[in-house]
This record gives sequence, C-alpha cells and structure tokens, in this order.
Amino acid sequence: MSSARGFKGLFPRWKDSESGNVAIIAALAMPLVLGFCGMGIETAYWFYKQRLLQGAADIAAYNATVALRNGEPTAQILSKASTDASSNGWTSANGTIQVNTPPVAGNFKNGNSVEVLLTDSEQRMFSKIFNNGPIQISVRSVANYQSSGQACMLALDKTASQAVRIWGNNTTTLNGCNVMSDSFANDAVAVGGSSHLTAPCVLSVGGVSVQSTLTLTQCATPTTNAPPAVDPYRNLPAPPIPQNCSNVGGGNSPIQPGRYCGGVSINSTKTFKPGVYVLDGGTFKLNANAVVDGSGVTFYLTNGATVQFNGGAQINFSAPTSGTYSGILFYGDRTQPTASQSFNGNGSSTMTGALYFPTQQVQMNGNFTGVNGCMQVIADTINYSGNATFASNCAATGMAAITVPGGVAVVE
Repeated sequence: MSSARGFKGLFPRWKDSESGNVAIIAALAMPLVLGFCGMGIETAYWFYKQRLLQGAADIAAYNATVALRNGEPTAQILSKASTDASSNGWTSANGTIQVNTPPVAGNFKNGNSVEVLLTDSEQRMFSKIFNNGPIQISVRSVANYQSSGQACMLALDKTASQAVRIWGNNTTTLNGCNVMSDSFANDAVAVGGSSHLTAPCVLSVGGVSVQSTLTLTQCATPTTNAPPAVDPYRNLPAPPIPQNCSNVGGGNSPIQPGRYCGGVSINSTKTFKPGVYVLDGGTFKLNANAVVDGSGVTFYLTNGATVQFNGGAQINFSAPTSGTYSGILFYGDRTQPTASQSFNGNGSSTMTGALYFPTQQVQMNGNFTGVNGCMQVIADTINYSGNATFASNCAATGMAAITVPGGVAVVE
C-alpha cells in the first residue's frame, strides 16, 4: 500500500514535469515559429513589390508605345517610359530601367513594339539570417501597336481645315490603301463637289466631311478621332547640294543629275538620267508639248523651288528602288513651309514613287498615278481633283509603307 501511495504521490510531479517540458520546448521553438511567420510575411512583401513593379513596367511600356505610334523621337520615348515607371512605384535609387525599341527578345521584335525591363533592390528583414545581400526583383513588359492598314494619301498638318481635300468632277479609286489626315480639324478630310472616291477607309484625327459620293470597301463609316499616322520619311536627310549649277542643254541630249538653279522649263522630249536633281529656286515647268522620262530619279526642291506640270505634258518618272532616296520621286525641303506644288498630267502619264512635301501643299489635278497605281502623296496638305487608281502592293518600287496605326496593347 505504501508503494502504491508513493507511486500516486509521484504522478502529480511527473505531470507537472511534462507540462514544464512542453513549456520549455514551446519557448525554445517560438523564435523559429516567429521566424517562419516572418519569412512568410517577407515573401508576401516581395511578391507584392514584384506585382507593383510589373504594373509600373506595363504602364511604361504601354505609354511608350503610344509615343512610338505617334512618331515621337526615340529620346522622348525613353524619357516617357522612365517618367511613367517612376510615377507608378519604381525608383531609380533602388533599381534600373532599360527600354528597347524594337525589343531584343520575345515574339514582338518589330518596329511597332517597346520593351521595358525594370529591376528593384529590396533589403532583407527576417531572411538576413540566411543571406545579408539585398533581394533583386526583375520584371519585363512589352507593348505593341497594331496596324490598321496602309495609306496612299497622308496629310501631316495638325490643325488645317480640309487638310485632305478631294474635290471636283473626278473618280478616284484606292485599292488596299486609305486616305489619312493627321489634322484635328472637324473637316480634316473633305470629299465634295462632284467627286467619287472609293477607298477601304477614310481616317482622320479630327473629323471627316462628306458632301459627295464616298464608297468605303472595308470600313462601315469614315473613322474619326483616329490616332495620327507617322511620317514614314521623317528621318530622311536632305541631299548634299552641289557647288556649281548645271544647264539643261539643247536638243534631245539627256539631262544629268546635279544642281539646277533658277528653274527648269522643258518644251520638248527629254530624258533624265538616274540620280538626284537639286532644283534650287525657280519653277520646274513642264509645258504642254513636253515629253519627259526618267528612271531612278529623285527631285529635291529647295530655296523656294516649285513644280508646275501642265496637263498636256507626257510624263514618265520613277523613283530609285534602293539607296537613301529609295521610293522618293519628289522631295520638298522641309525647312520651307510656304510653297505650293502643282502636278498635272494626262491619263497616260506615270509618276511612280512618293511625292513627299512634309511642310508644303500638293495640288494634283491630272489623271495620272504610278505604274500599277504605285504612287504616294505625303504633304502638309493635299488638294486632289484627278481621276486615278492608287494601290498599296508597291514594295518593289522602294516606297516605305504609310502605316495607319491601330490600338495599343501589352502583349508580353
């Protein structure tokens, strides 16, 4: 009995001893438990910072692509991406930014895309017991803008009323290419008089005024409030100006590339040899009985030079298909905004290439276009009243595509 009482007397001490052991074990384990909790919180924080950084990269890539679509210079695109990233949680003090256009990796390595790479350095908290170095967070985002087709006519003026004016008793057909105006005016594109225009789409940053027959083969209605199209030749340099002035020469002798001062007037049959012709002042005039041809030619107009082609002239010009001035038939000095260029020609005339006058007006009154419809008109403003057919399948002519921009999306 005494041994039984002794055993029972010891039981409470054993019980107390077990509780003490649990308490001791719990106390010893508590820092580890707290550490794991802290690690969980810290990991969740890193995930939060990564999502925040990803959002900043997405916004930066999207807005930079909008700037790219609008034709802004590369320096401004890079600056916009950095500013937008900073405004949305990324800090240059803790990380880096890299902006690539076109992207250097992925499925969108093209001129319509911008890639933004962001990094952020975060100091460790609980995980310092494993590593004292900071945590490096890296994210990537790519945005792309889609094309809504190509244009054959593009007016670059941002404010002009009737920047593209298609008027008169004419019938014009655009196959696979559109009419585009970058003007914000309510009537940035105007179709009127007795004209008949057929095109896939007519697009304007501002509005479209239709007072005659407009047939759209792709769009249900004219597209207003569209994003602006980018001048595809905006980086084209001016050609070097030869020191001496050349003369046209008499008879049927061919005309050589060079600098022609004070104007050129042609009344007979002439062939222009391939190359760049600098028309320095005066008027390049083709009279009614002129018959001219030239393959691989570019005419650069400067010092107030103008074009005046008579409707009776027989014209067969084509631009170079390679080199610096590939696809450029006429090029107006972009530092001179006041000239008005007048092109007329009969139905058998061809001018294959781009009529490029980024700061000047182009008036087209003749019934002509390029071979197979391959002619572009890119000017400050366009006044068109001819009968012709334009086409977009013209890569062989060397012309750059006039891209009509569409929507922007984050794609990677």
